Amino acid sequence: MSLALVLAACGGGTSEPSATTETTAAEGDEAAPAAREDIEDEEIDPAVTRLITAGTRAPDFSLPDQTGALRTLAAEAGHPVVLYFYPRDATPGCTTEACAFRDSWNRYEEAGARVYGVSMDDVESHRAFAEEHELPFPLLADVDGSLARAYGVDTEGGHARRVTFLITEDGTVHQVFDLVDPAVHADEVLRAIADLVH
Repeated sequence: MSLALVLAACGGGTSEPSATTETTAAEGDEAAPAAREDIEDEEIDPAVTRLITAGTRAPDFSLPDQTGALRTLAAEAGHPVVLYFYPRDATPGCTTEACAFRDSWNRYEEAGARVYGVSMDDVESHRAFAEEHELPFPLLADVDGSLARAYGVDTEGGHARRVTFLITEDGTVHQVFDLVDPAVHADEVLRAIADLVH
């Protein structure tokens, strides 16, 4: 069961609902560039987006989390991994999204899934953000944007765009969520994980 926490307590605002562009390995479709949702008031040309697609081997990473511990994708072999990129710590949409994952944490644990948030903020920023909102999952400090670029996530303006990758137990990208509504995204990803593991 998810925790009965109110998103308003997170200090997060809500965003306008937007459709989610999804591709799955089973479909084998190319992830086409799509219109962006509001990324903390920044406009980014969708033509620059070249996301890796479903069926692609997920690039590994070795990045510090909010505690300074190095995290790798390889260490999560055998578990579905949710790798969600977001623009900045402590902004309304990003807070809403992080708190939604937090509030669904019990269900993610029951599904055996691992969740990683990724932004270009540094370890100290992540530490403050995670502590303020009691986030139970790692936030990776992709300060130079190298992980974002490996996944084809646009970083124009010094911030990663909001996009999520669902990675299978064997390290293959199963689904790409290109248009994300922070308020409902955690539930959306959980449904995708349920389809993946059953």
